[in-house]
Amino acid sequence: MILSFLSPKTEVRTSAIQGRGLFARERIARHEIVAVKGGHIFAREKLRDVQARLGPAEIQITEDLYIGPLDPSEREGSMIFSNHSCEPNLGVQGQVVFVAMRVIQAGEELTHDWAMTDCDEGEMSCNCGAARCRGKVTGKDWMRKDLQERYRGFFSWYLQQKIEGR
Repeated sequence: MILSFLSPKTEVRTSAIQGRGLFARERIARHEIVAVKGGHIFAREKLRDVQARLGPAEIQITEDLYIGPLDPSEREGSMIFSNHSCEPNLGVQGQVVFVAMRVIQAGEELTHDWAMTDCDEGEMSCNCGAARCRGKVTGKDWMRKDLQERYRGFFSWYLQQKIEGR
C-alpha cells in the first residue's frame, strides 16, 4: 500500500549513511517537491507500540502527533527513505512536504537533518560523513541557534512555531 509520495526523479537504493536511502535519478530544482510523507496520524502514547512493531517509520508533526504506518503491510509504502545528514539537501515545508533546499544533481543522496522534524529525548550517533557532521544527533538539536539560522524556512511547522516562541 502506497501512503507516501516520492518524486519520479528519485529512486531508493543502498545508502552509505544507513540501510536504504533516497537518491536523485535526475537533476532536481531548488524548492521542487521531492517527497510527501503519508500514513496514519497517531498520538505520542501509541508511538512506543508502533516503533516496537515497525521500527522507526514515523515523522513527528506536532508536539504529540506523528504520521506513519500502523501495520507492517503499510511500512514500505509509507517510507520516504530520507536519511539524516548534518549537511542536508532537503528541507520541510509545512509538516510533511520535503523540498530541495538547493539544486540537487543526479546521483546525490536526498537527506534532511532530523533537527528539522524531531523534538524528543532521543539521541543517536551520526553516520552522515559530512564535513559539518555533529557526530551525535539529538531530539533537541532544533534548539541550536546555528541550525535555526542555517535551516530558516525549512523546519516543520510545529518546530518553527516553537522557534518563534508561539
